[in-house]
Amino acid sequence: MNEIKTDRQEFYDRIGAHNMAPLWEVLHGLVTREPVSPVQPTVWHYDELRPFIMEAGKLITAREAERRVLILENPGMRGQSQITRSLYAGLQLILPGEVAPAHRHTQSALRFVIEGHGAFTAVNGERTVMSPGDFVITPSWTWHDHGNDSDAPMVWLDGLDIPLITMLDASFAEPANAEQQLVSRPEGDALKRFGNALFPVDWESQGRASPIFNYPYVRSRETLEALRRAEGPDPAQGWKLRYVNPANGDFAMPTIGTFLQLLPAGFATNPYRSSDATVFVVVEGAGETRIGDVVLPWRAHDVFVVPSWASHTHHAGPEAVLFSFSDRPVQQKLGLWREQRTA
Repeated sequence: MNEIKTDRQEFYDRIGAHNMAPLWEVLHGLVTREPVSPVQPTVWHYDELRPFIMEAGKLITAREAERRVLILENPGMRGQSQITRSLYAGLQLILPGEVAPAHRHTQSALRFVIEGHGAFTAVNGERTVMSPGDFVITPSWTWHDHGNDSDAPMVWLDGLDIPLITMLDASFAEPANAEQQLVSRPEGDALKRFGNALFPVDWESQGRASPIFNYPYVRSRETLEALRRAEGPDPAQGWKLRYVNPANGDFAMPTIGTFLQLLPAGFATNPYRSSDATVFVVVEGAGETRIGDVVLPWRAHDVFVVPSWASHTHHAGPEAVLFSFSDRPVQQKLGLWREQRTA
């Protein structure tokens, strides 16, 4: 046995000099029976993070930082700027009177507003003023800048497909010639033109993302209530909605799926798991999520993550609303996505 082991190692050393390696030594780690991920179940409590966010506002300006963001790093992947294997998340601060300068990049981005009223994002010539609970899209390779004309700080969660784009070696970025882009369309134009199931007769999509780039929370919340009035809650999800691109019924973003769900007071979901690791933001209410032996307590503004293929249950205290995002669109288009429900 030792002779065989020695012969094999000698062979591995020789082929290693030619940048080769034996598959049979690593096959079971490459092709696993189920997902094996370094992502750990984790919760970030906003009331603990907020002092650090505000301190960052005293240390560096939005102009100097370009994007003043504190990254939410999964403890299983420290130093990699990832909250899941395919997604990045961070909390961005814009103080009154500040501007985060215009740029564009191939990474797609979402903004989910946590705190403040009156700051804006401008995307390809249109500004939208943001409020808590709003879901805002910055499509790939679109010019965008942020500013705060209000008298209070504005904080939102950034979610981007940075790890996915990095894995594909497809990252490109470009600064704008001016700090802020020229506003060429009235505020709310995209929502008014495309948000009522009516499109200009000669309109053609300019990309794969939704032509609506701000989904206001007040409208989304009304839709949840309409769903509640129409039918009972799903045992594993409560009442759950998917943000869609009205041009084709697909996800609102091509690489990031976004969702909003309502859990009634005292509701506990049945065990559920899916292959897309998912980031949750608590919009309203409080409760906890149980993932095996791990219990993640949460309340409004907290962020937590559930790893791929990890069976979990949500338990609402008071009525709760959760926003979430994952790489589900990519998995579904590749025929990889799976889910499992347990009664």
